[in-house]
Amino acid sequence: MSSSAPTPEELEAFGAEARTWLEEQFPSSLAGRGAELSGEFLDTGNADLNAWCERLGQKGWGTPTWPSEYGGGGLTQSHAEVLKKEMSRVRAFNPLTVKAGMGITMVGPTILEYGSEAQKRKHIPPICRGEVFWALGYSEPNAGSDLASLQCKAEDKGDHWLINGQKTWTSGADHAQWIGCLVRTDFEKPKRDGISFVILEMDQPGVETRPIQLIGGASPFCETFFNDAVADKDEILGELNAGWTVGKRLLQHERQSQTTAGGAGGAAAKHSLTDLAEKYVGRDDAGRIDDADLRSRLSDHMMAAQAQRLTIERITAEARGNMKVSAVASILKNAASSISQERAELALEMMGHSGLGWEGDSFEEHELQMVRSWLSGKAMSIYGGSFEIQNNIIAKNILGLPENTQRG
Repeated sequence: MSSSAPTPEELEAFGAEARTWLEEQFPSSLAGRGAELSGEFLDTGNADLNAWCERLGQKGWGTPTWPSEYGGGGLTQSHAEVLKKEMSRVRAFNPLTVKAGMGITMVGPTILEYGSEAQKRKHIPPICRGEVFWALGYSEPNAGSDLASLQCKAEDKGDHWLINGQKTWTSGADHAQWIGCLVRTDFEKPKRDGISFVILEMDQPGVETRPIQLIGGASPFCETFFNDAVADKDEILGELNAGWTVGKRLLQHERQSQTTAGGAGGAAAKHSLTDLAEKYVGRDDAGRIDDADLRSRLSDHMMAAQAQRLTIERITAEARGNMKVSAVASILKNAASSISQERAELALEMMGHSGLGWEGDSFEEHELQMVRSWLSGKAMSIYGGSFEIQNNIIAKNILGLPENTQRG
């Protein structure tokens, strides 16, 4: 694709090309089933879904704006937006963002920015095809919000790195083939200056994972232990002892991926709030939802969600095909968290006693899933950097406010 801004005629022609390809390649049996089939992990027993993953990966349209020489689609952001609209038109979805774990949303973009040519050639094509599931090792039991206090260490053994320590909240680590970790490579330097970003394989004797069950019943996170785990010598991403910069950049990509306010997945994604209100609350003689206060709060929520979507569209349009991840993602991430959590609260309120179930035949399956989604959604304002951490980033990097840790 040309680096110059595409003309309307070029975008129209590409839209026709994408439309034809989707009509030929996207299995109609999957239409509208993205939330159902792409929860925590993909339904690998679905033959049509497996075929769609392979076709999308081979085309490069699972990572549409990544360079084509590494297996991406090579599209401009404007072309990618057209593709997104065409996929929406046929109710298609991109399952590779789930199949690759943290690969597409976080690790891949960071490798493209900081990786050597050899690292890009080695790691990016399998991510584009959804062949490798990635995890990340950041937080530790004594290094959460103060991440720079991490103690997991990597020792230089000449031809490899020897890694010892523990990580926690490592999403999907029990399924991952590769992991990117922040490790301490120099204990003599100030804590932020002695950290490196290392890449290593999970399938080795020195790596152990233990799933953590959450209040919602799922176990998407793990504790991960490194006991003399080994990483290749050339698998430091970026410069040695400059991992803090690499790690912060990756977190910006994470927040960018969490800016949509579509609410929880599963049952919550398949039932609109207005549908739920009609089923559980009913309508009055004028055809309105039969609760004036609920109508008002539901309207406020829907306007906030629409404002969030329009803001993202405006930022995309203003970028003129050259989207850059920045601290603005922290604003959108916090807004998305608030909107999604408010949606879940409204849904359960409308469901009344039907929104109190955990198990049993007296509840419909979607009701049970709504309750579990509501509980799981509480984590949205914690993972990817807590709500408070995002506010600090907004205050410092966007508003220009002074540090709040000064005495006086």
